[in-house]
Order: sequence, then structure tokens, then C-alpha cells
Amino acid sequence: MGCCNSAVIPAPADKVWATIRNFHDLSWSANVVQKVDVVGDASGVEISAKRKLNDAFSETLLGLDDEAHQIRYSIDDGPGAVSRDNVLGYVGQVQVFPITEDNTSLVLWTSVWSGGEGAKEFCDPIYQGLLGDLKAHVA
Repeated sequence: MGCCNSAVIPAPADKVWATIRNFHDLSWSANVVQKVDVVGDASGVEISAKRKLNDAFSETLLGLDDEAHQIRYSIDDGPGAVSRDNVLGYVGQVQVFPITEDNTSLVLWTSVWSGGEGAKEFCDPIYQGLLGDLKAHVA
């Protein structure tokens, strides 16, 4: 199972990437993420960095690729539909692509998992909200 959300952002890919690449900094999404707790000593650009969002989602940074403008992370536990009891192997990926025609960006936010009854319906509005906040922040 999985979900896929995207947005065209009226800003260059490098600017969008600079905004989202730090796993511990979601200040650009105040409408969705009210609280980020850093877990452990790894910085927000180190593989294995951990965070807890809104006292509900425990996540780990699995990959960060500055050349590809890509982040991969896992949801290790979360509320209801994305709890470790409901989903297995939840991996999210955010990638920024340049749209060279008008110097804008396409941000593609995807995720895959096993099991997870109701996870797509739970996650899609969250990702849409995050993308809306990102667009408003960098535009």
C-alpha cells in the first residue's frame, strides 16, 4: 500500500530543498507540525536522526541525498492508522524536482507500507497540508 501527493512550488528547487533538508526543522509547517522533539544526538542531516512530531509520530531519517534532493524516512510508530501495530515497514520519501521551464519545483511526497487499514486515508490529508504549508512558506 502507499500514497502519493505532489505540489508545484513557485520557487527554485535549490530553495525548496534548502527549506526541507533538515529532518529536525519543520518550522515551515506550523499549520501541521506544532512540535518537533529531537530524539538522540544525531543532527537533522545525519542518517539515523530521530524525531517525534506533535507528541504522536516517531520517525527516523533513513536517507538524505543532496544531489537528488531526496529524503527518506520511516514512521516507527504513530497514532491509530500508522501505529506499529497497524502498519509494517512504513517508508516515506520526499523529493524535489526542478521544473526548468519557469524555474519552479515539483515536490513529490510518497510513502509505502504493508498492512495499515486506513493509513492512506489518514496520511493523505497530512501530506497535502505539509505541501500547502511548504508552498506558502517558500513562495
